[in-house]
Amino acid sequence: MYMKEAKFMIGNALGIHARPAAEIAKIASQFESIITLFGNDRKANAKSLLMIMSMGVKNSQELTVSTDGKDENEAIEALSQLISNNFYEN
Repeated sequence: MYMKEAKFMIGNALGIHARPAAEIAKIASQFESIITLFGNDRKANAKSLLMIMSMGVKNSQELTVSTDGKDENEAIEALSQLISNNFYEN
């Protein structure tokens, strides 16, 4: 059971390609919490660039971010900022 969870609709045109995946992994790696992504019928460790890219999440698909740990609130807030702003691409 995850402690915090947030759902997002991916809004950038190319979905989660290399650059957004790298940004997610970079931010997630700053936190001790376990951070898991769910989308496109797959799940991934948010600290792994390759796992994120292998999810193949496209524009207009849902992405769920789950965090579990002592800094879970800060982690989900940081990732929410990134994703809600379309990875600062649009």
